Amino acid sequence: MSMTYRPLGRTGLTVSTICLGTMTYGEQNTEADAFAQMDYALDHGVNFFDTAELYAIPPKAETQGRTETYIGNWFKARGNRNKVILASKVAGRDRGGMTWLRKDGSSPEVNKVQMIEALEGSLRRLQTDCIDLYQIHWPDRPMPWGSNPTAFKAKAYEGSENSMLEALETLQTFVKQGKIRFIGLSNESSWGAMQFLKLAEQHGLPRVETVQNAYNLLNRTYETGLAEISMREQVGLLAFSPLAQGYLTGKYLGGARPAGARSTLFNRGQRYETPNAEPAIRAYVDLAREIGWKAEELALSFVNSRPFLGANIIGATTMDQLRINIASIEKRMTEDIESRINAIHHIYCNPCP
Repeated sequence: MSMTYRPLGRTGLTVSTICLGTMTYGEQNTEADAFAQMDYALDHGVNFFDTAELYAIPPKAETQGRTETYIGNWFKARGNRNKVILASKVAGRDRGGMTWLRKDGSSPEVNKVQMIEALEGSLRRLQTDCIDLYQIHWPDRPMPWGSNPTAFKAKAYEGSENSMLEALETLQTFVKQGKIRFIGLSNESSWGAMQFLKLAEQHGLPRVETVQNAYNLLNRTYETGLAEISMREQVGLLAFSPLAQGYLTGKYLGGARPAGARSTLFNRGQRYETPNAEPAIRAYVDLAREIGWKAEELALSFVNSRPFLGANIIGATTMDQLRINIASIEKRMTEDIESRINAIHHIYCNPCP
């Protein structure tokens, strides 16, 4: 197996097409599991790891920060921090009562004081002096969750917010201090991405290099506007949920709930349980079977092949899953397979935005 690599925005860094997602570390995965996954990923050409101050998922006070702690302990044990391009995130404005995230019990916001606290906590847990890519996990302003909805809801845009300019100025301070190198966004819209780019150009502030959004066969809304921004502005997509939280493997078809699976444990898969989700998933699973691939190979190969992709963030709770996900780099998307995928997409267009 030979990993492929891509430029990370305009940073000059080159990252593996497959990025190791880590949000299960500290919840579904033990520290020993995490060490084994990171060892395997690095040994197989994955040089890009993504985490967040919020992790493990699902978010709760008891596990917050545990993922970064496991990664930091791995860096210390292996002495290999210089081999990994490391991404982490500061939480956006609170949408669910996460007052336990800040020491003083404040509701999380993207403001200077909280960003400083968040970064210092991440650096301490990760046992590093610098994070390569520091991302705003979701926008501070009110907007629809999912960033690119298929139906307009005016109330989704109501509420308070902090200045994007303040966020960029704070991030610039972090860069000057040598605590971060580059910045990115997550769960962001086309307007938000362009606004950050405009403010950076106007005020000489750090330029956004990536947008980390959900992107998979059931949710291709990124293509509507953000894909053009990625292509023309060199702001790469860091695609999360490429397997739609495991639904695209077919393991939940017919209402199945396998033991130990994410939706079995936490019942948080409603995004992928919409009316047209199941027939779409069945169609993609059937297509994979027809061409002799695993369902996950089809889903991941599609994401890997996108020209606007910066990296494909895979996650796994077992080593078998990890091996399949990383090996997906060997499956090449052909024009015929993509045409058949698009035929399904035109019938079941973005059922899970």
